[in-house]
Amino acid sequence: MVSHDEARVVQEQLEDLHRRHLAIGDDDVVSFYPPEAVSERHRFGIATSNVDGTTWAIGDADHRFPLHSISKVFTYGLGLEDNGREATRERVGVEPSGDPFNSISFDEVNNRPFNPMINAGALVAANLVAGKDGEEKVARLLDRVRRYAGNPDLEIDQDVLAEQMVSNDRNLGLSYLMRSLGMLHGDIEENILVYLSVCSVTVTARELGAMGGTLANGGVNPHTGERAMAREHVRDVISVMSTCGMYDAAGQWASDVGIPAKSGVSGGIMFALPGYFGGGVFSPGLDVHGNSVRGINLCRELSEQFGLHVYADPAESRFGRIATPDRRRR
Repeated sequence: MVSHDEARVVQEQLEDLHRRHLAIGDDDVVSFYPPEAVSERHRFGIATSNVDGTTWAIGDADHRFPLHSISKVFTYGLGLEDNGREATRERVGVEPSGDPFNSISFDEVNNRPFNPMINAGALVAANLVAGKDGEEKVARLLDRVRRYAGNPDLEIDQDVLAEQMVSNDRNLGLSYLMRSLGMLHGDIEENILVYLSVCSVTVTARELGAMGGTLANGGVNPHTGERAMAREHVRDVISVMSTCGMYDAAGQWASDVGIPAKSGVSGGIMFALPGYFGGGVFSPGLDVHGNSVRGINLCRELSEQFGLHVYADPAESRFGRIATPDRRRR
């Protein structure tokens, strides 16, 4: 368990990181999504959730924003549970594509998308979720997202969904192409609605931190004790986050930050360090890859300051000595 004094020290250091990074980074911003999000360029929240349930939250940690591509983690996780690792791997791979998230490129040797963290792979992952129709699939995915966050009231923002459906030509074209190649099955528009519905769920950085904490805690929400993912699939999900989670900057992130993570174009980043803690960051200014500028910079320094890189010498870890995993947990 994290002691009161240890929690206070971490809170103070996170507040210092937040304060310093709030004042920098704008020069590196190249876009906002949607463009009107520029009016919220000042928004910056961070929250972390230890596997024992201890939470730290700073800044705009309770401001809501759409999951967007972060939802791909949860769609892939449910697809794995419904089909098993081997059957899922036959439909969608786990290799970095090296291309932008919306590129029209495939693993032609195996006739599948490269990974579930790009749009092509996420559309296949949505196709893999079990349900008699799209409505049932969306309901199952929404239930899982609520378990990860520990909030039974999470909902799909219908305005966000409507906006995404209007600007959906690329996903439609990609889906019809994949169906012609045997990668997708069934009703294309229904499948896209499933995919975009989960993208349109709104969360806060605090809830995103709980989601990351759930992954770090073997699929069990550290606050509610409720299981959100079968333990045997957590490794698969976190592994693909490590190699493919940060769009076409995944390699740089793995080298510089070294914490499994997934980003979204609304400015969110969710990360999870298995056995220790998870976190969520929100700041809407994006770099050329579509990742949050402040989020990237903060996570890089967070990793360095606390010695969190997964390949770092364990003796360098400071957070690990505070967030000691309890192996008796589920």
